[in-house]
Amino acid sequence: MDDLLLRNETRGGTASLVNARIVLVDRVVEGDLSLSGGLIVEAPESGAAPVDFDGDYLIPGLIDLHTDAIEHHFQPRPGVQWPSAVGAALAHDWQVLGSGITTVLDSLSLGDYDSGGARTAMLNRAIGGVNAAREAGLLKAEHYFHFRCELSDPGLLPILVEHVDNPYVRLLSMMDHTPGQRQWHDLALYRAFRRKRHNNFWTDEEFAVYLNERLAHQQRLVPAAREAIGRAGRERQIHIASHDDTTIADVEQSHADGITISEFPTTLLAAQRARELGQSIVMGSPNVVLGGSHSGNVGAMSLARAGLLDILTSDYVPASLLHGAFLVAEGLGDLPAAIRTVTSAPAAIVGFTDRGRIAPGLRADLLRVRVVDGFPVIVGIWVAGRQYL
Repeated sequence: MDDLLLRNETRGGTASLVNARIVLVDRVVEGDLSLSGGLIVEAPESGAAPVDFDGDYLIPGLIDLHTDAIEHHFQPRPGVQWPSAVGAALAHDWQVLGSGITTVLDSLSLGDYDSGGARTAMLNRAIGGVNAAREAGLLKAEHYFHFRCELSDPGLLPILVEHVDNPYVRLLSMMDHTPGQRQWHDLALYRAFRRKRHNNFWTDEEFAVYLNERLAHQQRLVPAAREAIGRAGRERQIHIASHDDTTIADVEQSHADGITISEFPTTLLAAQRARELGQSIVMGSPNVVLGGSHSGNVGAMSLARAGLLDILTSDYVPASLLHGAFLVAEGLGDLPAAIRTVTSAPAAIVGFTDRGRIAPGLRADLLRVRVVDGFPVIVGIWVAGRQYL
């Protein structure tokens, strides 16, 4: 095990990447780049092996602040728990790395959701599996945690207390999925979603009872949960995001709580108010790739064209992150600006100062990208200077 840890901690050797189109934060330049000791360096060292990019793009490794994909590896079907926590973590690791994501915030939903403890058990196994894989030196990408806190769930606060001191927690977000507001302001869409995903076939009377129960939970639990999460973030200097703000009042409540990240605003009005209040706006890249929201919310590309998009996250499809960034580039006619949404902007918002840009002294987390029939294809991956593809 000690030998494995040593191999994992050894940074990549020297390399010279030549004949590349290098995407900087504000422009694209043609040239060469050198790596040494896991970092980008100004001048090549003697003996550096050249890698001819043949005009392919060289961009920073992607930084993903929110991917739900990890949960699908631990619970691939309803009621199915994958037996090996480390195995599930490694499958997830390969998926994000193969999508060009070199730093990921594994996004886990805190709340039991009437599962009788099953979701909490899955959450504990996911955190434990990622931690164990990291300690064994098995992970390729760098993994942190984003805890999505379901404010109206009675199981939230005990889970938060158990895990919030994990040193890899980098982001908290406040969610309230009570039907009838925010993402689920359209009750018909909510019922259709629950019927499709959870096989809930409510009669109108049954749905009314369920809705009243959820509203009662919201009134009883949300104020205390918001206060507890805000306090936990402030005390530990963990960044906090809102989630699915829909109305101006939603945004102003988030702002009053000191939140500076607006994740997935569902309307143009909410995004505009978030911008006025200085919040950074985060949208999902599947929204871009699919040409709009699957839930009927505002389109990410329309926000990008209005200057209201700062960061893309992969949400539930890791492979969408790079594709979404290139579609934004096509829509705006500005590749550096689009690449910022998946590299330097997410790095800055959660305090990663050593990555997300191509500059001497920063981590050599890099991608070689070739555009084939309009689609960005990853043909090279480096993490801290070590080449994996």
